[in-house]
Amino acid sequence: MKTPAIEVRHLSFSYEEHLVLEDVTLEVEEGDFLAIIGPNGGGKSTLLKLMMGVLKPDRGEVRLYGKPPQEADIVIGYVPQETGHNLDFPITVFDVVLMGVLHRRNIWRRYDKTLKQKAFEALEKVQMASMADRRIADLSGGQRQRVLIARALCSDPQILMLDEPTASIDFNGQREIFALLEKLNEEMTIVVVSHDMSMVMGYAKHALYVNKTAVMHTIDPHTRYQIKQQLKDHKGHYCGAEFWQDMGRKIECTSECRHA
Repeated sequence: MKTPAIEVRHLSFSYEEHLVLEDVTLEVEEGDFLAIIGPNGGGKSTLLKLMMGVLKPDRGEVRLYGKPPQEADIVIGYVPQETGHNLDFPITVFDVVLMGVLHRRNIWRRYDKTLKQKAFEALEKVQMASMADRRIADLSGGQRQRVLIARALCSDPQILMLDEPTASIDFNGQREIFALLEKLNEEMTIVVVSHDMSMVMGYAKHALYVNKTAVMHTIDPHTRYQIKQQLKDHKGHYCGAEFWQDMGRKIECTSECRHA
């Protein structure tokens, strides 16, 4: 039997006296595309940090390919939320991506040709090679997020973890990022925290609903195909309630929703 890429067993975690996650159990198979969804404050980002080994559970365990995160001999690529902070710092797109191989510099703390080529290839994968010499501050939010993904790809990860990669990005930008993740999923396991239900349902293979506890949902290929076709016809907001209904849940449309 194949060892899961990620195993979480009876995991609980608290920040001081505040219980954030309780008795969470799940498995992520190698090659999966898992979206972690749920309300703000439900524990999504905390669970991601526990999977990475940044945080330690109060109870239970996390294993990556059968080993604790600190002992696992695999590489995790991490992409934080693009916040737009520090845009005044004069750094190019290529320099940002080179940070992904910072630990591989030679004894003179320089990047050799091999590392520079790896950074350029990562930019090619995210279709940003033509902007390598541009200042990171001159890019759109979606373009900057692609650069952060390229930086993570420089380490040749087996698992790519992303925390809200499409926050504050317009609809077309969201669709482009998830299409990119779908392509990368051919080479690696993807775990993404997201609020974008339309994108989750159109691209992810599983959705983990986290709100202190966790429930896993399978998104079948036919559903993904149908929603992807629907997304092509939408230029802006698409009601999240429509997607929750596909998962057997009923929610009220918000006041700003065009279906309300």
